[in-house]
Amino acid sequence: MKAVMVMFDSLNRHLLPPYGADWIHAPNFRRLADRTVTYDTCYAGSMPCMPARRELHTGRHNFLHRGWGPLEPFDDSMPELLKRHGVYTHLVSDHQHYWEDGGATYHGRYNSWEFFRGQEGDAWKGQVAEPTIPEDLRTTRNDLWRQDWVNRQYLDTEAKQPQTLTFDAGLAFLRTNHTEDDWFVQIETFDPHEPFFTQDHYKDLYPHDYDGPHFDWPDYNRVTETKSQENHARYEYAALLSMCDHSLGRVLDAMDEHGLWDDTMLIVCTDHGYLLGEKGWWAKVVTPWYNELVHTPLFVHDPRSPERAGSRDASLVQTIDLAPTLLDLFGAARTPDMQGRPLRETPDARQPRDSALFGMFGGHVNVTDGRYVYMRACHDDSNQPLFEHTLMPTRIRGRFTPGELSDLTLAEPFGFTKGVRTLRIAASPSPLLGPQRFGTLLFDLDTDPHQEKPLVDDRVELRMIRLLVERLRASEAPADQYTRLGLPYDPDEVGEAHLLVAAQRERAEAAREPAARSDEFAEGALNLRTPLARLLAEPAATEAIRRIVPGLLDTELLTVRGAGTLLQIAAFAGHPGRAQLTVLADELARLFPPAPTPDSPEAVTATSQAPAALE
Repeated sequence: MKAVMVMFDSLNRHLLPPYGADWIHAPNFRRLADRTVTYDTCYAGSMPCMPARRELHTGRHNFLHRGWGPLEPFDDSMPELLKRHGVYTHLVSDHQHYWEDGGATYHGRYNSWEFFRGQEGDAWKGQVAEPTIPEDLRTTRNDLWRQDWVNRQYLDTEAKQPQTLTFDAGLAFLRTNHTEDDWFVQIETFDPHEPFFTQDHYKDLYPHDYDGPHFDWPDYNRVTETKSQENHARYEYAALLSMCDHSLGRVLDAMDEHGLWDDTMLIVCTDHGYLLGEKGWWAKVVTPWYNELVHTPLFVHDPRSPERAGSRDASLVQTIDLAPTLLDLFGAARTPDMQGRPLRETPDARQPRDSALFGMFGGHVNVTDGRYVYMRACHDDSNQPLFEHTLMPTRIRGRFTPGELSDLTLAEPFGFTKGVRTLRIAASPSPLLGPQRFGTLLFDLDTDPHQEKPLVDDRVELRMIRLLVERLRASEAPADQYTRLGLPYDPDEVGEAHLLVAAQRERAEAAREPAARSDEFAEGALNLRTPLARLLAEPAATEAIRRIVPGLLDTELLTVRGAGTLLQIAAFAGHPGRAQLTVLADELARLFPPAPTPDSPEAVTATSQAPAALE
């Protein structure tokens, strides 16, 4: 047997033709659905990027114990287990997080691996001079942003883009090894993750009128852009998705050319989705994990069940099922610590999973039974206690600081740590980034598939709380998670005292209010869209902000979103409100009037009065 996994990042299920998106140009996803089982109820588990990949390796949830990080010394790794079983494993990827501090233990689990550079600010090309950057709507202009514009200079054709090079390498592996047996290749691209950078011939698939600033990389915030700008970013994502479809087609062609369908499993999957204006938000992480983010696409061809080609499966499955599925294909035993199970054990709910757990460290802890989705926030505004349990104290692009490690303790072993104690390190989530600002939410997907009308139903909530507690116990959640969430350890002890939806209804409703958009306000030369640092360089603007929005400049908002604009700060935190923004916008327009246009009366008057030498 052989296996090919094609993994995309931030691939939106609801924008794929097999799931109903007819306006997207993606013929190869349609072709894929004709050759595979399309799973209709697949959920991610631990998010975002590296927590999802840890699940892909280990077949178990990890977000209750730590955030973004490497594989731990006690983790079982599916590629490594296959390698020990005599299966050759190979990784080709342009996903730069594998080679950063928070992911550096993954690629070494494969027999061999290849890495292609240049995605999302990858520290690739060295350039001291500032790159040329067009006018752009993004306000988070950090080192990552600068590096991305350096990298783009070297990615001026499709052939040079890291996605193309990744699939080139994956196809080379298939050409070289298609006559051999017992191998697994993982072809993984960072696309269509932001920024939505691609070539014009993919953009041309989505003609639309747009003459605004460059915009292919939204901030992780509420939508404050105009409707035209929002739609443009969605088309930019669609263009990159069409490029992904083209790359997928190359794999399907290779499966045909080399006759691989008879003895090769094909899995096409993702880690999570991406909000493109849905719920009034961009991106992920800050918001609750709505279905646009966590209800993921999954396509699987199992050569042992060719009769299932073109079918759909309604079974509730998760990312944790992929490692057991691949181990099962090659006859390798899954370990006792794996929570997932092979997909062939669940066709058409033959052995249905009654619930699925998902979430992000320090955020909502969520459970679904396939119909209802319950999003449990922390029971009070502290979002505490919260501890990281790890033996690998690194995160995305850095290490834990000595200050964070100075008060660590050793926790008793969990069942899955193989008798090893972990470091127990206090986490300090920002009060602006925790789940408390969104409240606890309950949705009925049968009557509200787009999660637009949160329910208050004590009976359903009690049932979902019991399912959640059962899933917490099955995952060996630390004691601090029960305390943080205000839950008992025993599902039989769940009662009315543990209900939170009604108690947190008011904040939940407030959090769902759409943000003010940029075209709602007066605009002078300095305005609500001007970067805050530039505004504060003008004493008159600073005085106006302090007078109209007292205390704003003295809050944590400047620490969290200080690189943004007043409009984005208001969108992120819900403060200042529309009324204050309107007054402030009018005052800024008065203090800093817009420059006159060539045809305006002011410009004509100024020209007529100009000295002869300047005419």
